[in-house]
Amino acid sequence: MSDELALLDATAQAELVRRREATPLDLVDAAIARCQRLNPELNAVTLPALEQARARAAAADLPRGPFHGVPFLMKDLGGIEGGRPYTAGMRCLKDANWTETTNAYLTDKLLAAGLVILGRTNTPELGLLPTTEPAAFGATRNPWQPSHSPGGSSGGSAAAVAAGIVPAAHASDGGGSIRIPAAHCGLVGLKPTRGRNSFGPGAGERWNGFSSEFVVTRSVRDAAALLDVTNGAMPGDPYAAAPPSRPYTAALQTPPRRLRVGLMRSAPPDRGFALHPECRATAERAAQLLESLGHVVEVAHPPALDDVGPLQQFVTVVAANIARLLDATGDKLGRALTPDDVEPLTWAIGERGRQLSAAQLLAALEAVHGFGRALAAWWRDGFDLLLTPTTAQPPPPLGHLCSPPDQPFLGFMRSAPYGAYTSAFNLSGQPAISLPLGWTADGLPLGAQLVAATGGEDLLLQVAAQLEEAAPWAGRRPPVHA
Repeated sequence: MSDELALLDATAQAELVRRREATPLDLVDAAIARCQRLNPELNAVTLPALEQARARAAAADLPRGPFHGVPFLMKDLGGIEGGRPYTAGMRCLKDANWTETTNAYLTDKLLAAGLVILGRTNTPELGLLPTTEPAAFGATRNPWQPSHSPGGSSGGSAAAVAAGIVPAAHASDGGGSIRIPAAHCGLVGLKPTRGRNSFGPGAGERWNGFSSEFVVTRSVRDAAALLDVTNGAMPGDPYAAAPPSRPYTAALQTPPRRLRVGLMRSAPPDRGFALHPECRATAERAAQLLESLGHVVEVAHPPALDDVGPLQQFVTVVAANIARLLDATGDKLGRALTPDDVEPLTWAIGERGRQLSAAQLLAALEAVHGFGRALAAWWRDGFDLLLTPTTAQPPPPLGHLCSPPDQPFLGFMRSAPYGAYTSAFNLSGQPAISLPLGWTADGLPLGAQLVAATGGEDLLLQVAAQLEEAAPWAGRRPPVHA
């Protein structure tokens, strides 16, 4: 049964339980078997909780929500679980056996839906890179080609889902960290609107609003159903996205109207890299599919995306946040951190953040907000969606985005092609989705990204469902698969 279940998305697995064709324990035992067989090769799950998962699956009080008994994984960055280890990819927290005490609201919502958590997945230290190769746990390998990166920072989750260990997994996105791994692993990766999902009670926001938490999935319907589970403001949230007018699963039942879509088929200027031909071809294929579905596609994109200035402000804001996170981690451990506690890149970015004044941080945030207004105007002025490649380059070989100790920023600078199309919408807070609509000649997945106006997740999911039907990807499985 294990290999048969590995082919099913979360919705289909839950349906087996509802029809009494499988029990929650059947699903979880099968997922555990897959994890034990595949994880030694992938290194996707770094903090397993397999016996706890079996106990939850067998419990009489397992919530009978929409995903009753479905196995799931949490990224080890955010998604706090009370009583469980938490590292955020940091060796100092790993060595201290740090354990959190209180669930995040997001975790509570996922548990209330009946999901059974098998453990936590690998992530780069503090989510700083679009690859998953932390010193604390070692590299996660891409199921499509184990010599290549699965992306980051949700690379452990994406590798586990792509390999069939679980049908969906928690993920987060501060500059592309849901969408990049989804593109690199052949998955659906939706970054929700800012404020759609709560960071409480432990935080009001992450990276001054750049970051969002959600999941990576194999199917569009799973993304819609899980967003129905997770969305909504919680007590104390500093801001929240407007509630949807109907459930996201209901939106999938209605095809979208004829849409006007802009296609960005060039690399942003003055970034020092070119758009890979196969990445461009993936976006162009998506454009052809949209036209075949009756939508109007024209080569156009927001002029604001051609401005390199917001990228500099992005780094400023992130650096200030990393400096604060290092202080907060020191508070947890009861001592100030030193360079030996973290990776060279993390320390270097934190030191840059410490050199900023409060006025400089506020100036950067003002510039970010101005950029968001300029960007959003393009949707107000007549376009419904923007279509881009998800990344400017295919999945890189492992090690390409790592840095030697004497050049801590090398990997960070090499990361530019991977966040070129994603990070702008972390600044603006708009929703965006990556869909697996391309593959390189040697078999690595590539993504096409669709971006909507703020609050437009329903439209993204509707169009994604159309594309999934027109160019199905469910039958494609990587060489490393259950």
